Amino acid sequence: MTATIERFDQLDLQAPILAALAEIGYETPSPIQAACIPHLLAGHDILGEAQTGTGKTAAFALPALDQVDIHQRNPQVLVLTPTRELAIQVAEAFQRYASKMPGFHVLPIYGGQSMVVQLRQLQRGAHVVVGTPGRVMDHLERKSLNLDGLTTLVLDEADEMLRMGFIDDVEWILEHTPTARQTALFSATMPDAIRRVAHRYLRDPKEVKIKAATATVSTIRQRFLQIAGPHKLDALTRILEVEDDFDAAIVFVRTKTATVELAEKLEARGYAAACLNGDMTQQLRERVIEQLKNETLDIVVATDVAARGIDVPRVSHVINYDIPYDTEAYVHRIGRTGRAGRSGNAILFVAPRENHLLRQIERATKQPIEPLKLPSREAVADKRVAAFRQQVSEVLESEDLGFFLDVIAGIEEKHDASVHEIAAALAFLAQKDRPLQMPDTGKPDIAQLAAGKPDRPAREPRDNRSEILERRRDYAEGRLARYRIDVGREHMASPKDIVGAIANEAGIESRFIGQINLFEDYSTVELPADLSGDVLQILRRARVRQQPLNIRLASPEEASRERGGRGAPPKKPFRKEGGFDKPGGFKARKPKP
Repeated sequence: MTATIERFDQLDLQAPILAALAEIGYETPSPIQAACIPHLLAGHDILGEAQTGTGKTAAFALPALDQVDIHQRNPQVLVLTPTRELAIQVAEAFQRYASKMPGFHVLPIYGGQSMVVQLRQLQRGAHVVVGTPGRVMDHLERKSLNLDGLTTLVLDEADEMLRMGFIDDVEWILEHTPTARQTALFSATMPDAIRRVAHRYLRDPKEVKIKAATATVSTIRQRFLQIAGPHKLDALTRILEVEDDFDAAIVFVRTKTATVELAEKLEARGYAAACLNGDMTQQLRERVIEQLKNETLDIVVATDVAARGIDVPRVSHVINYDIPYDTEAYVHRIGRTGRAGRSGNAILFVAPRENHLLRQIERATKQPIEPLKLPSREAVADKRVAAFRQQVSEVLESEDLGFFLDVIAGIEEKHDASVHEIAAALAFLAQKDRPLQMPDTGKPDIAQLAAGKPDRPAREPRDNRSEILERRRDYAEGRLARYRIDVGREHMASPKDIVGAIANEAGIESRFIGQINLFEDYSTVELPADLSGDVLQILRRARVRQQPLNIRLASPEEASRERGGRGAPPKKPFRKEGGFDKPGGFKARKPKP
């Protein structure tokens, strides 16, 4: 079956789904997609053995979307995942694949997120729900999640759910879904407990076993840079400048539009760059590859599909400008360097919210990826000066400069200037378009932002300092309440930043500021429970890392979350001998002694 399916348009998928795949840049199904999608479209259950990173999300998401009735707002597809991060990742994948399906809605639900928000979203309706077992059970018990219309159930990374102790929860959920559903179970390994679940709940499943292509070349040095999206371009150009063994690079992005935009930006900065994507004719693609081979191009910005099969020995670097969603794509990408036993370099840009994808790649490839320290302004300037000196040295050794010596002598005589001053003026003109010194913008250097330690100028004394000190004296020891603020790890914030902003803007002494918990996109902080409306108004406008705090009382869910972003451990179902208390009803759950 897999040998005859070479393009997604050979699969019997709806036109809007194929259009979304074409826009993303997907053309050729991965082995697990080619094996699973026809079975699922035909209505069969699937028992899939596949490593993370083989493309299994699309393998179950595409046929599930194909069968969704947009006009029916109750959940038709339920995907169970072991972790919050995977739930978000899978939900985002559904949203991308359904981008041409107006009215489609997918909802991730997991512990640690506000229950109130989830209840409101479930009331509005969702075609696909992606969730962790504990939170799905909570909603089933509340009867806020109605699975009467469920047609498809997916168990993703079943062995991981077994390892984390969720397998009883999974079975409990399975028993509360319609028996006529279609079920797909995916697992990296097939321990006896997983096979027992499969035999009990799957109906005559088709078995698919795919081995991930995760063997990476030992001659490729793999590094990653933690960097936020707005700073990626500057980071890329710095890396290209300071890498000693740079010859040529392929820069991978996710979309066809991004290939054009990034190539144009690199050209504007003086690099010989071009794009490579699926919208280009075969003749244009071949021309770009030929230019890369004959050294008239140094950088090609490409999508995964467009770069398949590129074999150019001079490619010394592969830059993952956008992190791939699956590890198989990562392995294929970095395989464009380190060819024929040569050494190569693979650099991965990781945004703060993408750390789970980095860990996923490391697990699947069984190789650690070392952190990369971004060069500072000074390091880039040193590199540029060294290159300039080398150019001057080569000209002095190889060129006849007689005519130019006469020109300089004339300038020296006319302007009564020394040879050194004239040389400095000529150096200034030569480097005008590409300054040897990087300008100091007064903002934190991106090298320090990437390291999470930006330099900050000394704070100017405040005009209302006496008023703030007086306000501080007004506070007395009292009850603390937990508040939510809209700044977190993704904004590079630290507890020190938060304390400083609160103390300086609202006049609250640090001894009245309690525990601070940092999460990805927000934080919680303990402050006096009786803050006045005026103080709260001041703190709503206060900023940390250019982000308004927008302070308000934390919800019970947010207030109970632990440091590090993990919610309370999922509750286990209590099972009575003999099954349910009532036919078709929920089993009672007791707290553990």
